[in-house]
Amino acid sequence: MALSITDSNFESIVAEGKPVVLDFWATWCGPCKQIAPYVEELAEEYKDRVNIGKCNVDENDELPAQFGIRNIPTVLFIKNGEIVDKQVGATTKAALQAKVEALL
Repeated sequence: MALSITDSNFESIVAEGKPVVLDFWATWCGPCKQIAPYVEELAEEYKDRVNIGKCNVDENDELPAQFGIRNIPTVLFIKNGEIVDKQVGATTKAALQAKVEALL
């Protein structure tokens, strides 16, 4: 299951040292709903190697502002605390999985 990443727990998740995949989403967003199952599946498949989580933009203000999120879904791929890749808009599971693999 994907982690619930919030303004208050983001830093501690990054501090674990694993790569982080962060999906910015909202309940009313159709494309967010489209990729949600892929994010959940990848969270399960990579749970021992990558922290994969979701940040609800309606419930968190700081993280979306910190990363300049203007469109959702936006998925950030973070390694060593730095954004190394980004996916804006809906995509396939294979495309997301390729970006996760590139983190490893």
